[in-house]
Amino acid sequence: MAGFYTDAQRAMQEAQGTRKLADTVQQAIVWDVVEGPNVDFIESRDFFFLSTVDSEGRPTVSYKGGPQGVCHVVDAKTLVFPSYDGNGMFKSMGNAADTGKVGLLFIDFETPNRVRVQGDVTVSADDPEMARYPGARMIARVAVENCFLNCARYIHKHERIAQSPYVPDEQGEQPHPSWKRIDVIQDALPEAERARTQAEGGTITQDDYAEKLMAGQS
Repeated sequence: MAGFYTDAQRAMQEAQGTRKLADTVQQAIVWDVVEGPNVDFIESRDFFFLSTVDSEGRPTVSYKGGPQGVCHVVDAKTLVFPSYDGNGMFKSMGNAADTGKVGLLFIDFETPNRVRVQGDVTVSADDPEMARYPGARMIARVAVENCFLNCARYIHKHERIAQSPYVPDEQGEQPHPSWKRIDVIQDALPEAERARTQAEGGTITQDDYAEKLMAGQS
């Protein structure tokens, strides 16, 4: 697979004496498609980590949670995942639309196991897969460049307790988050969100929110 390693990566492999190992690992576990057990593994996850980079080369990594199958394997060369309501910054989706490159890391903390995917991405609110994810603002569609396993030896085991109550239901509805009740941000919220704040008990202070956050009531 030409071009998998950059010059800087090659230089470090040479310096550390791992170039032959790196080539062997690439040949053994790196594919340009998502097939076999990797399909089931990806679609069994209810979260993943998304890496993007902006036009100035600044990276960011975001946790993306949702229902089981939050990332769907359309075919061996295509993945899709939703963008739900967030804080309005659109760092990840903005980067994806800007530079068209993403990295996805899927982890099972209980087994443990992990799979990585890299590819080109487009973002659209008119994607045919919108119906798959009620409550989604838009869909990111990934053209798979590489899919590969990662050694799991440094993954700390954690037990899954429950799904987040903020995952949209079948009608796309979700609870009003506590941070949208903070008094100082009310003027920045859409009118419908301000009305919902009042319906949910009114505004709270930043200190109130900090207490809720520490108590797991975000």
